[in-house]
Amino acid sequence: MTGKILKGIAGFYYVHGGDETIYECKAKGIFRNKNVKPLVGDNVEFSVLDSVEKKGNIERILPRKNALVRPAVANVDQALVLFAITHPEPNLNLLDRFLVMMEVQELPVKICFNKIDLTDNEKRLALRDIYEAAGYPVYFTSTYDNQGIQEIKELVHGRTTVLAGPSGVGKSSLTNLLYPQADMETATISEKIQRGKHTTRHSEIFGMGGDTYLMDTPGFSSMYMEDMECNRLKDYFPEFEPYEDGCRFLGCVHIGEKTCGVKDAVKEGKINRSRYENYRLLYQELKEKRRY
Repeated sequence: MTGKILKGIAGFYYVHGGDETIYECKAKGIFRNKNVKPLVGDNVEFSVLDSVEKKGNIERILPRKNALVRPAVANVDQALVLFAITHPEPNLNLLDRFLVMMEVQELPVKICFNKIDLTDNEKRLALRDIYEAAGYPVYFTSTYDNQGIQEIKELVHGRTTVLAGPSGVGKSSLTNLLYPQADMETATISEKIQRGKHTTRHSEIFGMGGDTYLMDTPGFSSMYMEDMECNRLKDYFPEFEPYEDGCRFLGCVHIGEKTCGVKDAVKEGKINRSRYENYRLLYQELKEKRRY
């Protein structure tokens, strides 16, 4: 039988089979021997060991379209990163870190700011100016009064979307508005593993019908950059590229160089200063890591 892994916890994988049933599966030892770990979102072949208790074994992982490192999920079309516009105030350094990680993994990103019922239009415009100028589509929602929810439904339709963001920004509320059955499906799995359903501790995927899947991931409060050379960081800020012809040196990193098209663009307001300052902070962090 074939199916899709919805959730993985402590060596058990919950597979949505072709018969619309969730099976609790173990991965065969061959995966450990090959140092291959099944991921949420993987399409798999599995055998049913107990049709009453709904238990099985994963036999084979089908070819992946892609696989992300953080969050660890597979076969994704896009990322929807959710931050609150206020309460709590959006941490733009954290957002920029996430965007870099998605750029590294070559995954299209859409940005959504939630809780717009708690703030004014001026703040919305300021955030839109920052991120649309960097090439990222920006959406605004309120899960309190359903503002912008239809637009997000259209955005995720027919795609596999990974939903990510820090805790407390309304990810669970948005998931339940997009797919009300999510609470019920999570409860079914939670009952099997005797865990609470109200906090997302692990990545899980919801089949919303047809080719539409939504992956909910644990909230993150920090994101450390790993395994990246500091001089590569500039490649993951898309808004820099149009101005790099104005740099005197090939491979300019846009920090200390005197003749730099990117630094000039920042001074002229063509590149947002907040984004550039976060770039400088991340560059320094990577440089320090390399030193030690």
